[in-house]
Amino acid sequence: MDSFFSKAFLLKFLKFGLVGFSGVFVDFGITYLAKEKLHIPKYIANAIGFTTAASTNYYLNRIWTFESTNPEIAMEYTEFLAISLIGLGINTLILWLLVSRFKMNFYLAKVFAIAVVTVWNFLANAYITFNTGI
Repeated sequence: MDSFFSKAFLLKFLKFGLVGFSGVFVDFGITYLAKEKLHIPKYIANAIGFTTAASTNYYLNRIWTFESTNPEIAMEYTEFLAISLIGLGINTLILWLLVSRFKMNFYLAKVFAIAVVTVWNFLANAYITFNTGI
C-alpha cells in the first residue's frame, strides 16, 4: 500500500489535478456558452464542455503529468477519450441524480460530478492510457 501513495503517485495526482483544474475553466466556459448563449440543452452542453476539456487535458497530461513519449499518439488519445467518455457517463449520471432527484443547482452539482470523475480519470489513465503502473 505504501507504493500506492508514493511520492511519485502523489506528484502525478497533483499535476493531474492542476491540469484538471485548468480543464474546469474550459469545461465551465464551453458549457456556459453552449447552454446560456447558444441555448443548447443543458446535458448536451455539458457533454460539449466536458469533451472539449478532455481534449485539452489529454495534451497537457501527456506532456507534463505523465511525460509520455509513446509514439502511438492516436491510440493513446483514443484510450484517453474512451476513459473520458466513461467519465462523462459517470458525470452525467451524478448531474442527473443531483439535479433531477435532489433539486441541486446545476453548476453546484457539476462541481461534485467533476470531483468524482477526477479520481476515476486519474486512476484509469495512469494504469491504462499512460501505463505508468504508479
